[in-house]
Amino acid sequence: MAEFVLGIDYGSTMIKAGVFDMEGAEKGVCSVKVDNVSPKTGWYERDLEGVWESSKAAIAGAVKNAAEKGISAADIAALSLTGHGNGAHLADADGRGMRPAIEGTDARAAAYVERWKKDGSFSRIHPLNMQAIWPAHSLCVMAWLRDNEREILNKTKWVLNPKDYIRLRLTGEAFLEYSDASGSGLINTRDRKIDPSMLDIVGLGFLAEKMPPLKYAADICGHITRSAAGETGLKAGIPVAAGCYDIDSAGLATGLTDESVMNVIVGSWANNQFISRTPLVSEDFFSTTVYAIEGYYLMLEGSATGAINLEWFVERFMEADKKAAKAAGRSVYALCDEAAASVKPGASEIIFLPFLYGSNVNLKARGTLIGMEGSHSRSEVIRAFFEGICFTHRYHIEKMAAYGPVPAAVRMAGGAAKSDVWRQMFADVLDKSIEITGATELGTLGAAMCAAVSAGAYSALPEAAAKMVKVTGRTDPNPALTGIYSAKYGNYRRAIDALDAYWR
Repeated sequence: MAEFVLGIDYGSTMIKAGVFDMEGAEKGVCSVKVDNVSPKTGWYERDLEGVWESSKAAIAGAVKNAAEKGISAADIAALSLTGHGNGAHLADADGRGMRPAIEGTDARAAAYVERWKKDGSFSRIHPLNMQAIWPAHSLCVMAWLRDNEREILNKTKWVLNPKDYIRLRLTGEAFLEYSDASGSGLINTRDRKIDPSMLDIVGLGFLAEKMPPLKYAADICGHITRSAAGETGLKAGIPVAAGCYDIDSAGLATGLTDESVMNVIVGSWANNQFISRTPLVSEDFFSTTVYAIEGYYLMLEGSATGAINLEWFVERFMEADKKAAKAAGRSVYALCDEAAASVKPGASEIIFLPFLYGSNVNLKARGTLIGMEGSHSRSEVIRAFFEGICFTHRYHIEKMAAYGPVPAAVRMAGGAAKSDVWRQMFADVLDKSIEITGATELGTLGAAMCAAVSAGAYSALPEAAAKMVKVTGRTDPNPALTGIYSAKYGNYRRAIDALDAYWR
């Protein structure tokens, strides 16, 4: 019997693939960059053929790396996928992209947010899809496409989420999956179905016939075609499970299987989440979606205010550092850690509002540095970026807590979880102990867990998590620093309030 599974993670900047054994140990991992283009201010798009080429390369790389450990493609029992959500991935009947993908940081559909809140459409649709609306939300993006590219939309065969597009190319079969479909706002989350009457509230009822059937995370959604096998190095006929939303995948890979644990995910988005059998439904709450584990809902507060802000700083202002780090065999982000750690907590008054890609505190909010002086150094600015991203997570968690108790235990995921400096800062800012798990690529592990269940290795995802997730570290808050950060967080909140009238 084949004893390994493959997980694929379609991220905001990379597509990753990983081969795992049934205990959750990584046996071969490969990451391939995917490029975004910005043809207009606020537009972020991605070529779908490029997505497929990067996917093939990542899969082939992971299979090759696993082969170096004696694992052949024939040893892989099943595979599955995860990916970011929202935007638009449109495909024709042959699985080819109808236009470049619209990504989850896109802002072209911002006008629909304001319009639907004013005309009552949001209040009518929200009890059904349980979603806040924001510019890159698929519901808004589809309305923009209807009004600006209707011919393309009319010719579209399938409206998909990101991971579903890759799965279509691997299997030739089109399916949606509940977790990220519910996150798109395009399905009735309350009743767990594609609902033309719900979509009609915003004039999108015609999309229902372009949305393929819904599946749960571990359901089999086809098998690897001969063509895809030849292009990836996989064995033809391997079953492909539906997979799940990237936030669900991070939850699974950190052991989020009941109400006792909260996830803090520091990725492109600053996501904070927990699960419950009872959905939280409020127009002021960001997102309630169907979780990958049947019977649970995933409650999330977040925004595009995460580590993508630090990535922007690195790309724009640290080109020489990137080259030097690469030559030394290091990550440029290790240099960022050192810079942030060189500044003592409370030593700098700089406040960074991490709104370079927008924020749900105000749709017109933008990234802001406050309190700069001529004596300040680059290290102090980098520390302000670290702190600002921590503060936005605290803001979202406090917003969640306003609806009732949130779990006391925190499991951290995302790139920042690899940083000792950032983990300590999060523990101090949140005044909570932070646990981390052993996998270096949580997205691919969560997807691999779905594959393991579909292959019959485990009866359900909670059983898979009990075997495949390993807690490897804990960072406790420093009582001497929590007060310092609380005071600075107060300044962060006052800065947002003071700028509110300016942004309007």
